[in-house]
Formats: sequence, C-alpha cells, structure tokens
Amino acid sequence: MITFAKKILPMASIRDLKKDINYVLGDIIEAVYLVEASGNKQNSKEGNAIIDNAIEVFDELIAKVNQKSVENRPAHLKSVKAELETKAGSLIEQLNKLG
Repeated sequence: MITFAKKILPMASIRDLKKDINYVLGDIIEAVYLVEASGNKQNSKEGNAIIDNAIEVFDELIAKVNQKSVENRPAHLKSVKAELETKAGSLIEQLNKLG
C-alpha cells in the first residue's frame, strides 16, 4: 500500500503545478479586466498586451510541464515552478502600472 501511494505523489504534483499555472495566470487576466473596468479603460492596448503575455506564458509553461524527454524530471518541474513565479511577478508589475 505504501509503494502505491509513493507512485501517486509525483503525478499529483504535476497536476498541482498545472493547476497553479492555470490559477495564477487566470487571476492575472481577471485582475486586468477588473482594473480596466474600475478605470473605465476597457480593452486598452496595455491591458490587452498583459493578457496576451499571460496567455503566451501559460502555453509555454504547460508545454514545458508536458515534456517527457527531460533527464531529471523533478528538477525540471522545479525550474518550471520558479519560471512561473518569475514571469507572474513580471506580469503583476505590468498590471500595477496599468492601475
């Protein structure tokens, strides 16, 4: 029973990483809409650029998570998580300048 649980844990972390990517970038996109709505600047060029960047980051990170042919998968997934934190921070800085 214990070995079965150990085999499930890595898959759960991949699923959690995908959820984190989805939630973080989705929240950033939602925040853009909220900032624009509160400032009556809907569909601004700056807001659209942030949304486009968030979508690109999402696509890049999900593709990296789905890569099967990496040498050290746990290290690879840690680097993807670190990249998410870095790129999300950059998008949040852009969002703060928007508001």
